[in-house]
Amino acid sequence: MSTPYGNETPPPIAPPPVLRPVAVWDIGVRLFHWGLVALFAVCSLTWQRADLSAHLTAGTLLLGLVLFRLGWGVWGSETARLAPLFSSPRAVAAHLRALRAGAPAHTAGHNPAGGLAVLLFLVLLLAEALSGVVVNNDIANESALTERMPPALANGLTFLHGALWYALLGLAALHLAAIGFYDLVRKERLVRAMITGKKVLPAADPAPALAPLWRAGATAAGAFLLAFLIAAWL
Repeated sequence: MSTPYGNETPPPIAPPPVLRPVAVWDIGVRLFHWGLVALFAVCSLTWQRADLSAHLTAGTLLLGLVLFRLGWGVWGSETARLAPLFSSPRAVAAHLRALRAGAPAHTAGHNPAGGLAVLLFLVLLLAEALSGVVVNNDIANESALTERMPPALANGLTFLHGALWYALLGLAALHLAAIGFYDLVRKERLVRAMITGKKVLPAADPAPALAPLWRAGATAAGAFLLAFLIAAWL
């Protein structure tokens, strides 16, 4: 019986890559992620209950968390750095085409689309936290800045604070949908990776460099101190 290749030898089939678990997410990134989830819920609950004192405290902690992530994105672990998250539209389009074709991702950090989503999250969270500190301090009449704030500016910041909250809810819903797709369809287990810090990657790929724990602790201490100083001043 003839073969599709006649007398020729069929082309060799490349073996699948050998995979191994690799530590990719340091404790700082993971605590930021799950701390953000918790504080997001607390901010929503305290706002619904009109508990402005608790809401302001939660918002200040949220500001500290975002400031930590921004600092950690400069001198933290390789996969925590912010610079690689800036992807070109061409890179994002290529990633989406690869997804549609079913190609394995095997990225140590964020993929191009996920990286841009992280940057957008951080920008919105920073604006939300800062506007919230100003709005709540204006209500409580606690800070030097808000006592001198024109009513039009205070009203504008109040509107911005509410609008940004709904934008964040929409982005969070999109994020959850993407995570569900990667976990359930692509079987990449991103939730488990954010808990354990490990991903399954090709053995030939080098493991990303992780920053020491003391540097994360020092960054967190400075970030939360700065957040409470900003809340007191604004």
